[in-house]
Amino acid sequence: MVNKKSLTLIVKIALSLGALSYVFMKIDTHQLLLKVKEMNIWLFLVALLAFNISKIISSIRLNQFFKAIDLNLSEYEALRLYYIGMFYNLFLPGGIGGDGYKIYLLNRHREIKTKALLGATLLDRISGLSFLLFFAGILFLFSSYISLLSWLRPLDIIGLILLFPTTWLFYRGNFKSVFYTTLFFGALTQLFQLISAYYLAISLGMSNHIVEILTLFLISSVVAVLPLSIGGVGIREFVFLYGFSLINLNSEVGVAFSMLFFLITAMSSFIGIFLEHRLGE
Repeated sequence: MVNKKSLTLIVKIALSLGALSYVFMKIDTHQLLLKVKEMNIWLFLVALLAFNISKIISSIRLNQFFKAIDLNLSEYEALRLYYIGMFYNLFLPGGIGGDGYKIYLLNRHREIKTKALLGATLLDRISGLSFLLFFAGILFLFSSYISLLSWLRPLDIIGLILLFPTTWLFYRGNFKSVFYTTLFFGALTQLFQLISAYYLAISLGMSNHIVEILTLFLISSVVAVLPLSIGGVGIREFVFLYGFSLINLNSEVGVAFSMLFFLITAMSSFIGIFLEHRLGE
């Protein structure tokens, strides 16, 4: 009999494969490979560097939440833990998951209560998502999508106004003391993610419609956070396929961008396997 975790994994794999199959049915794979082949490798490496800088900043933000529950990790330990979590999130999506594994390690080696660790980890996710939504909302207002979906303008503005007050409501107890600090690091994290996406787009010769590309990048990142697929695979590509078709752009370039960003994520996450050993050793 298939248990719940196995069934969830099967559904995620099916959704990822189904979305990818649909995307590849709609594009010219030869053109896709040609775009990747023509990529500027040096700009791709700049995008890879910016992405990892964003993860370093993310680990500093997470460590602020840990300090709020009296868990004192060095920034190096926090960074090492963050990359380990990235690896488990991406490569072992059907198991305990990156966040769960971080909680397990800290609970085992630092004897911090699971509830406190869970709260810190959840708020870290919420903090990151807040600025992801914020920048997506701002860029959407300045993109050509706003003229196509003008009915979304008032909803977008209302959402931007309520976003951070709503985020504040999730901060309870000692976590309120790190609200502004974590939001600051959250902003820096997403800025470097946008820098990474920008240079990746330029590496593919996508200098036109950069606002639209970054808007789709952020929207696809929000969708990828949802537990619908394996590491957002298939979902990101579908968002770019649909988003590019709305404004009559070359879908192959958009899908190439999405797949290369996943490659950046995978390359960076793989660092975690080399860092997995006891904290503090």
